[in-house]
Amino acid sequence: MTRTLEVDYLVVGAGAMGMAFTDALVDHAADVRVALVDRRHGVSGHWLAAYPFVRLHQSSAFYGVASTLLGGGQLQQRGPEKGLQERASQPEICAYYAKVLDRLVDTGRVEFFPNSEYAGDRSFTSRVSGERFEVGPGCRVVDARYLAPSIPAEKAAPFGVADDVRLIPVNELAQLDEAPSQYVVVGAGKTATDACIWLLSRGVDPDSICWVRAREPWMYNRALIQPDPAIFLGASADIVEAAVGAETLDEVMLRLEERDVVLRIDRTVTPTMAKTPTLATWELDQLRTLENVVRRGHIQTVDRGRLTFGDGSVAVTKDALVVHCAADGLKYPGRVPVWRPDVITLQAIRAGFPSFGAAVTGYIEATRDDDDEKNRICSPSVYGNSLQEWAQMIVFGSRNAAAYTAEPDIKEWATGVALNPARTPPGYVPSQALDDATERLAKYGPPGIARLAELMG
Repeated sequence: MTRTLEVDYLVVGAGAMGMAFTDALVDHAADVRVALVDRRHGVSGHWLAAYPFVRLHQSSAFYGVASTLLGGGQLQQRGPEKGLQERASQPEICAYYAKVLDRLVDTGRVEFFPNSEYAGDRSFTSRVSGERFEVGPGCRVVDARYLAPSIPAEKAAPFGVADDVRLIPVNELAQLDEAPSQYVVVGAGKTATDACIWLLSRGVDPDSICWVRAREPWMYNRALIQPDPAIFLGASADIVEAAVGAETLDEVMLRLEERDVVLRIDRTVTPTMAKTPTLATWELDQLRTLENVVRRGHIQTVDRGRLTFGDGSVAVTKDALVVHCAADGLKYPGRVPVWRPDVITLQAIRAGFPSFGAAVTGYIEATRDDDDEKNRICSPSVYGNSLQEWAQMIVFGSRNAAAYTAEPDIKEWATGVALNPARTPPGYVPSQALDDATERLAKYGPPGIARLAELMG
């Protein structure tokens, strides 16, 4: 049996981007009906399977949906990040999205279909009951999975593993019942840094951790990615100012390092990875205590007591526990128009901050009729990975921000949305720091973006 749904939108994926789009669409479009579909048992996307000690790397205020602030918008009152904005934990994020879903369902215009697999032909099937659903030709399909991340809990390690090797995804670190003599942490991104910090916080000797980093990462200084316009716009001004006159992207990053905008773990190695999650300086200090760092590219195979790479092997202890943090995380499938006749494809819009980008897309869908006009004011950006892709993220994101803020209603809406990192909230007290940031953005923005566009190739 197939049941036909009388809906205007079929949103495939109930993670951060699908929820942000749906929330903005329903709040600003009259009488639309939405079917929200996800293969998991609830909303929240990959957070449902994330490791238990994970926190947002960015401020909670920058994440979630436009209608509902994640957390209380408070500063941390204790700990090494005292004075910085709060960052939600995995349970807090999942509870938040569950409440957002309740709000959407209570409108009477959103129906959620969990445990359901989208077939790609305007239909989906319940993985529990087997019931099949389809939508009519007038329904728009919204692909909220295009940039869905891969995480270690759901993706096998990208290297061969012998049967007698102890290997776990990062999730299982918190359930250990016996300590090995050595931990081998594989990965160079935020997940790996979180794993290393967690092990150190549990009293593991730094010399007992072997960290395999295929690439060295650049990361943003968390203290400068804050929902305070003087701070955030000051860092944005630093980026474009650093680009002016730079001969290479490496030079741009080194200039930003001098201004404490970006961080690298080892100052003797020039990073080639620029996914740029945020990192706190206290975390940086702890990560620098790890001296057993393997930089030989990607692991090919792991055998008992040995890691094999393309150019040789490295010995580890016989009982070493290999911690898989090497899922590819963010996706880089290439940009496509957000609005096409058969599908709306949610993508990054400004530089970073996917929740805000998806919310902008939902607002524009609710308030405009012509797809060409929508694509003009809301074209896709990319996520950072290589330095070139980081530069593309800044360039495309800046151009998009200029396009959608040129629309008076979008600018007014975005100013009232906490997800927007570049906003100056109503009632914000002016300061010399904000004036300086604004002046530098006006002076260095155009030539800085032009130079980044040249350097990105």
